[in-house]
Amino acid sequence: MRLARVRRNGADTLAIAGAAAGGAVRVVPAGSRLPTAPVTPDELAALAAAAPHLPEADPAGLAFLPPVRAPGKIVAIGLNYAEHAAEGGLDVPKEPVVFAKFPSALRGHGETVEWDPAVAAQVDYEAELAVVIGAPARHVSERDALGHVLGYTCLNDVSARDLQRDDGQWVRAKSLDTFCPMGPWLVTADEVPDPQDLAVRCRVSGELRQDASTADMIFSVRELIARLSRAFTLLPGDVIATGTPPGVGMASTPPRLLRDGDVVEVEIEGIGTLRNTCRETA
Repeated sequence: MRLARVRRNGADTLAIAGAAAGGAVRVVPAGSRLPTAPVTPDELAALAAAAPHLPEADPAGLAFLPPVRAPGKIVAIGLNYAEHAAEGGLDVPKEPVVFAKFPSALRGHGETVEWDPAVAAQVDYEAELAVVIGAPARHVSERDALGHVLGYTCLNDVSARDLQRDDGQWVRAKSLDTFCPMGPWLVTADEVPDPQDLAVRCRVSGELRQDASTADMIFSVRELIARLSRAFTLLPGDVIATGTPPGVGMASTPPRLLRDGDVVEVEIEGIGTLRNTCRETA
């Protein structure tokens, strides 16, 4: 299934779409007893059974919210593509580079990415595959890791490069309000047989900037879940941002950073396209 948290007629609910492009989008009626944030197999099974009987909706009339309402943590991975590390003049890491993005940075598809140029003047895009955890994971093996995944979505790890440089670490630079757009759809794990075989692209105002494959990851989704679960428990609703491929704006000569009015599109094969407009605030 393809699931989305949406706002329709002023009420938050859940939208369900079939796997086929152009398939009907159905919505859970507001006030329904059906769950609006499924994280268990039983809830997914209930939604699958109910979907054919739910009313159809025009996607144009839906405001998309982040697919996960309030993740306990957003675990982000840096330098997970060798060519991205190289374009920044950095060595390929021997262990995953782990940092956090605050959940308060979340925004949905179609919402605006904003920044105050007095706070951050060098804002960049990073197209990433995001993994949403569906079952608690602690000390899991690589073999069993994907069994803990609810699904996958698109994420833009928006980054203030000047704050990264000045702070010497990345949390503030990656966690400004609106700096974690995610969505629009969460595609359940059963529809993604191999998360290491997906094209990842980023366009800025129609110009292709990033074009790679998740096959190029240094640490696969299986490896990331297994390694992270050795350090801390991954809980249902937690998000893992798996890193960005080469082609970020800061690595261009001259740098091509985000500007007021830019439209950033993160497209992941089989998952969808996340689109957000950029705004500088006074």
